[in-house]
Amino acid sequence: MSSYHEEQEQIENVKAWWKQYGNYVIWTLVVIMLAYGGWNLWRYYDRKQAVEAGVLYGELENAIDAKDKAKVARIASDMESKFSGTPYAQMTALLAAKSLSDAGDAAGAKAQLQWAVSNAKDDEYKQLAKLRLAGVLLDEKAYDEALKLLDNPPAPYAGLFADRRGDVLVAQSKVADARAAYKLALDKLDKQDSGMRQFVQFKLDALGA
Repeated sequence: MSSYHEEQEQIENVKAWWKQYGNYVIWTLVVIMLAYGGWNLWRYYDRKQAVEAGVLYGELENAIDAKDKAKVARIASDMESKFSGTPYAQMTALLAAKSLSDAGDAAGAKAQLQWAVSNAKDDEYKQLAKLRLAGVLLDEKAYDEALKLLDNPPAPYAGLFADRRGDVLVAQSKVADARAAYKLALDKLDKQDSGMRQFVQFKLDALGA
């Protein structure tokens, strides 16, 4: 009998515990299941986005090979509106900018570079976009905007930014400042990048002593 009473007591304890905490347990399980389901759904969506963006990027490359400027611009717009969270978007912006620039569409190239400056997830793409956009602004004689864009670059890009800064200052006829910028570029550029260093040295020599 004592065993029977012990079992009954345990059952009553479980019932009492479940009555007090049952709803909490159920809702905890529901939250865990929803979180797990949501995570799997996000992974599926992320993979789906990457695959679709990859296909669209392939179409961009074909459009560039075909020199179809209108299609390049349309694909770039679709990529940025539908797949901005994927790495393909920043790659598309830079590739489309070059293609549009080669086709004589400076405004289209500028828009792509501005998008990359504002939205690129990878810092390398962002800084490269800034550098190229500064070149576009230089061609437009928007010197102050270009110089502002070239301010305070991250250390790995200091040499390239200083070189482009020198180009803008030359266009402004600020020879002394341009010379200082080119010297800074030589100081910051990778010693192994002999081709770029020679190019900067050539521009520095052209300014005279």
